[in-house]
Amino acid sequence: MNRDETKGAWDQLKGEAKRTAGKVSGNESLEAEGNFDKGKGQVKEKYGEAKDRLASEFNNMIDKTK
Repeated sequence: MNRDETKGAWDQLKGEAKRTAGKVSGNESLEAEGNFDKGKGQVKEKYGEAKDRLASEFNNMIDKTK
């Protein structure tokens, strides 16, 4: 797990907490902020996964040329 994946997972957790707090308290703004943070976290996590896959494929390609 790289830094982007870790940050993405954290943002998702933080977003879910905000969303739940907003829903329980009736604060639509906090709920919306939580939804945004959760979505942002999902994007970061997927970016990190793609970056890992790309690095792995690149390294495999380099290894094959040796």
